[in-house]
Amino acid sequence: MRAARFHEYGGAESLVIEQAPDPHPGPGEIRVRVAAASVNPIDWKLRSGALRQLFPVKLPAIPGRDGAGVVDEIGDGVQGVSIGDRVFGLGGVTGATAELFILSAWAHTPATWNDEQAAGAGLASVTAMGGLNVLGSLAGRTLLVEGAAGGVGSAAVEIAVAQGATVIGTASERNHEFLTALGAVPTTYGPGLAQRLTTLAPHGVDIVLDTAASGSLDDLVAITGDPRRVATVADHAGGQRLGAYVVNAENDSTLLSAAAELGGQGRYTPRIEQTYPLERIADAHAHAERGRTRGKIVICI
Repeated sequence: MRAARFHEYGGAESLVIEQAPDPHPGPGEIRVRVAAASVNPIDWKLRSGALRQLFPVKLPAIPGRDGAGVVDEIGDGVQGVSIGDRVFGLGGVTGATAELFILSAWAHTPATWNDEQAAGAGLASVTAMGGLNVLGSLAGRTLLVEGAAGGVGSAAVEIAVAQGATVIGTASERNHEFLTALGAVPTTYGPGLAQRLTTLAPHGVDIVLDTAASGSLDDLVAITGDPRRVATVADHAGGQRLGAYVVNAENDSTLLSAAAELGGQGRYTPRIEQTYPLERIADAHAHAERGRTRGKIVICI
């Protein structure tokens, strides 16, 4: 199969397109012929070597944790899915930017999503839903999403709105129209946030989801007055220090199915900032590494 690989840790230029061995699913897994795969922060951090102590990878490695495509091989013990089904989901920490990818968690792709949107839904939706779920029922509550324009943040906004929350989202001013379209009340991040919120949420902010790791977690806890009303999916060290909920993304088919159900109802549509062909994966990684994205960056295989 054709795949993007890196043979040593380094910059985006270390990525090459070449032939790699075909993977095969083990028990409880499926293989998809990949239509598209998304680019997440973990992908370029793994490639650069920044995470080599936490997640050592066997080189050469294929970047990518989530993708979408058509099922073409099914492992032992798998039920509820057939050859030819359109699915999206998650595998290991590597492997997605290739013609074939093994999924350990998946859901059927709703007809309302194209392949690029499905590819952008996997890691973003389970991360967002995991962070929201620890905060309890959202209906009738005011939620602040820090970093609301990114891949996880934009998913969290739509999912929370669908569950009945009033959502305030922080982002740079250029993304405020985007947040309004998602159903959030936009505001800028940084100094003075607490004062801005007194106008936007005169009755107070009930709960906070941090997706940004921007160093604001102390301020976010102060805004709610209780670290157990704050969840972070991005600042693990800060969350542990303050006693906030710290959430890791999990390969959870139940969460993926919930996201797909909202997608089929038209209540959650993964937002794609830009797509790249596989041959330009180095450009996609460089784009992601610069940050400040609006939605997801996706590789079309």
